[in-house]
Formats: sequence, C-alpha cells, structure tokens
Amino acid sequence: MTSRSVVVERRIAAARGPVWEALTDLAGMERVLSSVSKVEILTDGSFDVGTRWRETRRMFGKEATEEMRVTASEPPERFVVEAVSHGTRYISEWLLRADGPSTTTVRMTFTAEAPGGVPGLLARILGGVGARAVRKAVARDLDDVASAVEAPGG
Repeated sequence: MTSRSVVVERRIAAARGPVWEALTDLAGMERVLSSVSKVEILTDGSFDVGTRWRETRRMFGKEATEEMRVTASEPPERFVVEAVSHGTRYISEWLLRADGPSTTTVRMTFTAEAPGGVPGLLARILGGVGARAVRKAVARDLDDVASAVEAPGG
C-alpha cells in the first residue's frame, strides 16, 4: 500500500461547537462550502459513524461526485470521512482543538492510499502540483467555514 498526505491547519474565531456544526451539517454544506455544488444524503439520522452522502464538487477544474462515509466521529473533537475512487482510498481526518472559549484550530489531514500498483496515480494526486491543489482546496473549505461561523449570527 502506498500513501501520501496533505495537512492544512487554520484558526477560526469561533467556539468549537459552531465550527463542528458547520463542518458536519450535510444539509447546509452547499451553502457553506463554495466548491460543493450538490449533496445527496444517503442515510437517515444525525452525523455519526456510518453516515453516507454523495458530494459533488469542483476539483482540478472538473466537477466530480464521490460517495463519502463517516468512519469515526468524536463530537466536537474529531471525525474521519472516507471515499474510494478508481481503486484509491481517500481519508479526510478533521481535528478541532479549542484554543480558548471563542477560538478553534481546525487541522485537516487528507490522505490518499493506493494498492502497490498505483503509485503513479498517487504521484499525480498528491505529488507537487497535485498536493498544492489539494492544500489550496482544503484551505478554501476552511476559509468558507470560518466565514460562515465568524459572521454575525453565524
């Protein structure tokens, strides 16, 4: 198994609870994240292990739809979302650290894992230009979350 990761961290001027809500509100995701154009929730109930949805977003200049699944959830501190596409497993781990009553640091680690025979794909996805594109996309998502929760009434 070959894997590569990208880590992005951002401080948000809001308590951990509202940040968690903004990150895990699947019904509101299209309003919060500018790169997400459609979300189709596939399971009933609240955001927790086993929750699944199809997310359509613009990435690398193209629109793509992937099925996402929550594999870990420890509100309001950590959750993990996974997807599998073209034989590659994508893992997004979100950690929320309270840095006081009204400041939260969010750290997102995006990892791509491919079977031994697909290192070229991983090199394209998370090597050089790909890693910068992924880092930029995650940073934009975190900026969108910050805008949503830092705004008056957010």
